[in-house]
Amino acid sequence: MLLETPVDARARSLPDAALVARVRAGEPELFAVLMRRHNQRLYRAARSILRDEAEAEDVMQQAYVNAYRSLDQFAERASFATWLTRIAVHEALARLRRRQRFTGVDAMDEMEPESLHRGTEADPERLAQAAELRRLLEAAIDTLPTSYRCVFVLREVEGMSTFETAECLSVSADVVKTRLVRARALLRKELYTRTGHATAGAFTFYRPRCDRVVAAVCARLGVAGA
Repeated sequence: MLLETPVDARARSLPDAALVARVRAGEPELFAVLMRRHNQRLYRAARSILRDEAEAEDVMQQAYVNAYRSLDQFAERASFATWLTRIAVHEALARLRRRQRFTGVDAMDEMEPESLHRGTEADPERLAQAAELRRLLEAAIDTLPTSYRCVFVLREVEGMSTFETAECLSVSADVVKTRLVRARALLRKELYTRTGHATAGAFTFYRPRCDRVVAAVCARLGVAGA
């Protein structure tokens, strides 16, 4: 991994195009700035396809290697971020196809998703609820078909535009819009399925809060609390 240098710190405010130009001109250490800048987007893109954190990191590394070796081919017809994401998406899909040769599942399978089951694990109480909600959402997203999942993550999680997403996935804007609508519908259905069994436990008034209220009321009334 490239180590950070004083040059990197000064270069953090430079736009991607300027950094790419300087890397091409003989400052390869600045590629580390680009990697740090786009790590989250590439991770989310690769993770949305592979549903595996370790494989997603492998894809990121390979995508960066491929991009670095192909910098001379970056013609700036799209943004560097879009170009880089497209490289990561293609690498992730290639890995998915290799993996699925042994299972016979299409990389862009659009069947109804199967439910997955994830375990659950303030203000600690509120933080725990937020963490559980995030895990629930991530698990639900993982059940989406690959084509929908990738569009949903790039559009809704990473915040990319329809055009950028279409560029990264090499599909039309209309395809992105259609898949996003279907992804949202499937996600709502999956979230309802996952939370339905827990409806009776919603808004539970846990014992510490119960004890706190009883103690406060007893103190105000001047009586001993049980």
